[in-house]
Amino acid sequence: MARILAVTGGHLVPVSSAPIPGGTVIVTDGVITAIGGPETPVPEGAHVVDASGRWVLPGFVESHGHLGVHEDGEGWSGEDTNEMTDPNGARFRALDGIDIEEVGFRDALRGGVTTAVVKPGSGNPIGGRTVAIKTWGGRTVDEQILAADVSVKSALGENPKRVYGDRKQTPSTRLGVASVLREAFVAARTYADKRAAAAEKEEPFERDLGKETLAAVLAGELVWDQHCHRHDDIATAIRIAEEFGYTLVVNHGTEAHKIADVLAEKQIPVIFGPMLTSRSKVELRDRAIGNLALIAEAGVKVAITTDHPVVPIDHIRLQAILAVREGLPAATALQALTTNPAEILRLDERVGALEVGRDGDVVVWSDDPLAVDSHVERVFIEGRAVYEPGTDAASPRVVERWERFGRSSWAR
Repeated sequence: MARILAVTGGHLVPVSSAPIPGGTVIVTDGVITAIGGPETPVPEGAHVVDASGRWVLPGFVESHGHLGVHEDGEGWSGEDTNEMTDPNGARFRALDGIDIEEVGFRDALRGGVTTAVVKPGSGNPIGGRTVAIKTWGGRTVDEQILAADVSVKSALGENPKRVYGDRKQTPSTRLGVASVLREAFVAARTYADKRAAAAEKEEPFERDLGKETLAAVLAGELVWDQHCHRHDDIATAIRIAEEFGYTLVVNHGTEAHKIADVLAEKQIPVIFGPMLTSRSKVELRDRAIGNLALIAEAGVKVAITTDHPVVPIDHIRLQAILAVREGLPAATALQALTTNPAEILRLDERVGALEVGRDGDVVVWSDDPLAVDSHVERVFIEGRAVYEPGTDAASPRVVERWERFGRSSWAR
């Protein structure tokens, strides 16, 4: 029998299309099968959630974070973001370090975040492969994977300079960081040519995991997520991307407003943030929340990130609210939390909007999520309740994993 969810009567905001007063969204076996106004028929046997007086939106997409690999509140033992033993970490995968019991996952639900792209850190010029996961519902992280291969994280600027410069090894300058990237891509291109020649001759070929990853970037199969703050580092990111022909996404973009026209002309998107931080290093000197409005105004597609746990993931909408206060249009702010990050990282067939055919990741808010006093009341991931009202209506609760087994906790 099909598992059907019907969320009815709310102010429905698909984001990719116009809001629908008193709207209805139907989710069948995890996928949205209908969306419309009050006249939309509700299938027999559906679990009906009355959202009257509420706002109904797609789950937010956190497009740059370290959820589960940098465990909030765990200190050294929970820090698996950076394998800072090799400047070229293309063979590393964030997926292998994720703990889905990190408290940040519960925070994500409280913040309406249902998808997170988890990335290695920024200590290496090449950090490794990223992964897109749902923020709840699996017995293991493997059951929460949305896309196992999304992008490769890379870093320019102060971080890799500092890490390896302190060890008196390459790279200790911006020149050195750029050279690491170029050398790695030249080697990957040669590797791909040799691999193709071996395949044509049906000869055995010795695989190299790092070069396989970079060859996939060169083939357009993976996006290149470039950590860069200063405008000159962003220019370097563009230069190298054009030299090797891969798809570039600027991550952080603190000074992207200074060359926003260049980014717009080249159709390079920016995942902006985190915003709620101090100017903790020189490259953040010109950090300002209002820079996001300037970037978007130039025609650049933007997304908003918390860089969790740098900023707690449930503060993602707070950053959007502050960006609106500083001049970002409200419609753009919602897109920066939903449709834009999904499109930037090629996840838009599944998430980012309430549309027929996409996953039934539906969030019921008490009011407009860009209103400071609104809060999440219910979260559904692929049509399953993962966050719902508790015994006290003011205190929603996470639907815990142990409930699958009819238990009240993991304790005996």
